Amino acid sequence: MTPQDLRERSTEPGHSQSLERGLAILSAFKPAHPLLGISELARRLGLNRSTTHRYVATLTSLGYLQQDAATRKYRLGPRVLDLGFSAINSMELREIATPHLRELSDLTGHTVNMAILDTTDIVYIERVRSPQVGQREIDLNLHIGSRLPAYCTSMGKVLLANLPAERQRALLDQVDLARRGPNTLTGRARLEKELERVRASGLAVNNEELAYGLRSIAVPVHSRTGDVVAAINLAVHRSMVSMEDLVARLAPSLQATAAEISSRIGYRPAAV
Repeated sequence: MTPQDLRERSTEPGHSQSLERGLAILSAFKPAHPLLGISELARRLGLNRSTTHRYVATLTSLGYLQQDAATRKYRLGPRVLDLGFSAINSMELREIATPHLRELSDLTGHTVNMAILDTTDIVYIERVRSPQVGQREIDLNLHIGSRLPAYCTSMGKVLLANLPAERQRALLDQVDLARRGPNTLTGRARLEKELERVRASGLAVNNEELAYGLRSIAVPVHSRTGDVVAAINLAVHRSMVSMEDLVARLAPSLQATAAEISSRIGYRPAAV
C-alpha cells in the first residue's frame, strides 16, 4: 500500500484511518524485507516517525510485531502467524491439494504432507496420516500449523533450494545448523551443495536429518507463474522402506501428485 493509497482512502465514508495504517504497517513486511526499522516504515508509508512509532508500539504490545534485540528493528510477531494459520483452512491451494494428497497416501500407504516456507521455517498446511504400524514413531506430534526448521526437512530443502540466491543466503545466515537427527547437515557448505542438487533434480531427500528413524522425499508445487509456492512429501519410518527404494519406487507417484496439484492451480510447464 502506497502513501497515496492511504491518503485517498482516508476520505471514504466509514473509513478507519488507524486500522488502515496498522494493516499497512503489517503489510510492509515481505519475505525480502522481514526486518524493518521505524524510519524505513515511516518512509514507505509516508508517515512521520512519531506516528509510525506509536502504531508500531501498539502492534508490538498486542503481539503482531516483535522487536529484534540485535538490530532494534521489527518483524512480524506470533499473533500474525495465528491469523495465518486460521486462514490456512480457506486457502485455495490447500482445498485443491487435499484430495490429491489423500489419494497419494491411500496409494502408497504412507503419510503425506504439504508445507510452505515462512522465513527459516516450514509451516504445515496439510497432513494426511497413515495408519500403518511404525508411522506413529515418526509422527512427532505434527499437525496443520506446526513449524519445523527448513534446513533439516525434505520440504524445507525444496523450498530453500528454489529461492533466489540472495534470499537463500540471507535466510541461511539466520540459521543455527544444529544437529537434530543422526544425519543432520550441520555444515553450511554441505547444505548449500545439497540445495544445489535439490534445485537441479527437483527432489529432496531426508535420511534421518530431522529425527532418528524418519525418512522422507519431497518435491515442489509450482504456481501459475512458475514460482515454487509449496512442497509435498512422503514420510516413512526407516524400518518400512530403504532410502533407495523410497526414491526409486515412490518418487514417481509423489512427482505425479505435485504435477497434478500444480496444474490445478494454473501452472503450465514450458514446452521443451
